[in-house]
Amino acid sequence: MNNKKIATLVEAFSEGSMTRRDFIKKTMALGLSMAGAMTVADSFFPETRRAYAAQVDKSKLSKELNIYNWSDYIAEDTIPNFEKEFGVKVNYDTYEDNEALLAKLQSGATGYDIVVPTGYMVEIMLKQGLLAPINRGNIPNLKGISKELSDPPYDPGRKHSVPWQWGTTGFAFNAKKVKGKVDTWDLLWNPEYKGKITMLDDMRSAISVALKRLGYSLNATSEKELMEAKKLLMEQKPLLKAYISAPVKSLLISGEVWLSQLWVGDTLMAKDENEDIDYCIPKEGCEIWDDNLAIPKSAPHQYTAEVWMNYCLRPEVSAAVSNFVHYATPVEAAKKFINKDDLNNPGIYPSAEVMKRLEFQKDVGEATRIYDQIWTELKAA
Repeated sequence: MNNKKIATLVEAFSEGSMTRRDFIKKTMALGLSMAGAMTVADSFFPETRRAYAAQVDKSKLSKELNIYNWSDYIAEDTIPNFEKEFGVKVNYDTYEDNEALLAKLQSGATGYDIVVPTGYMVEIMLKQGLLAPINRGNIPNLKGISKELSDPPYDPGRKHSVPWQWGTTGFAFNAKKVKGKVDTWDLLWNPEYKGKITMLDDMRSAISVALKRLGYSLNATSEKELMEAKKLLMEQKPLLKAYISAPVKSLLISGEVWLSQLWVGDTLMAKDENEDIDYCIPKEGCEIWDDNLAIPKSAPHQYTAEVWMNYCLRPEVSAAVSNFVHYATPVEAAKKFINKDDLNNPGIYPSAEVMKRLEFQKDVGEATRIYDQIWTELKAA
């Protein structure tokens, strides 16, 4: 066993420049057992673990926990570590957009304990009575979330939700294939890139691009403005390869797609496999969002769901997720464990100046009917 090399890895991990997963993998390669590697890794956070463990009534934990989350949106060891610590089996299903999640709950699905809606969808679900209030006493780690996310307008006082991750929705591009200055949504309408462009398969996100390109709010409710956005999207449609969400990463990596409306984290996951991929927050502005852990009103295992929420707000757990998916952590103390490249990436943590160009989605109320109409006609064209 090479103790000198292990010491170097320990130093890198303690400084936050290496993920827990990579630390365990690399120390095992040097001869440390998995159990030994995990013990060393976990030893960096003994106070957090002791303080947390004392607050869990394991007699109240269910045998299973059912989670419904976006795809590719969790670290590899988040679930195994939870299962090992609490003795709860996690069943994990995925979806691709907020509307699919909403439809699932509206249809009467009763088995899920945790869902992960974006802010505007939390607001919609609350109006429809789909979410249970949380017992904040079971989630003491809420005190560690960023001030900006502690009292959101869609859930004042955080009575029904806990922040998961946050980020922006700009576009990915292949720096070897896309020519000239890359700073505008106009590129996704450039006929030179016909067949190499994709948009998210998400109604609000896709329509938001046309609205921002026109200089409007991405929460527009004016029928005139929305019809202008529809016209732009209809003009763009023949240039598209597809409306596609998370699965587009493989197309970016292979070079089959060069321009793709996409979330920052998915873009950077593609960049991990193809260094030519980069990310742009356009000068016209784009969507900023935060996703949240919430408990459906029909959840069978609410106490265990709240234990999961508190676990996910541990600094090292939140940081591990952020390091894996390349999104921003909502937990202030987690930032010291974030990979330095990500922490210094303006696509993940935008500057104050860039933040002025970003908008959160809101519930557009009755105008949702117009958005639905546009989306239906666009997909059928």
